Amino acid sequence: MLFVGAFERQLDDKGRLALPAAFRDRLGEHCYLAKGLDKSVSVVPAATFEEEAAVMAARVRNGEISRDVLRALAASAELVALDKQGRVKVGDSLRQYAELPLSGAVMVAGSFDRLEIWTPARYELVNEAGTESMAGGA
Repeated sequence: MLFVGAFERQLDDKGRLALPAAFRDRLGEHCYLAKGLDKSVSVVPAATFEEEAAVMAARVRNGEISRDVLRALAASAELVALDKQGRVKVGDSLRQYAELPLSGAVMVAGSFDRLEIWTPARYELVNEAGTESMAGGA
């Protein structure tokens, strides 16, 4: 189950986002939204998120990562249900973290095992940096 491709979408005035149809079946009825890397919002299938949470908790117990990282991720996570139109509600704190505007354009991009929600400008920057790295740039 891979999430690939990038799609421009619109957040509505209630913070709801219609996910691309190609991704909905792969997410199932529920998924987690959480703080993602580089000020994005991660959209993760429930089973994947729960497995990663167990691994992360074990890494904290083993002293491999900070308990603060675990706390920050857990505090930001929201279990959400897709509605009949395939929309999820992106909560205020996640929208603020990723600087996503209400009633504004966002990018929904596949990242193999999850989706990421970005502001278009930030997505363009990270996509260009990745493309440059793939092409052998500095």
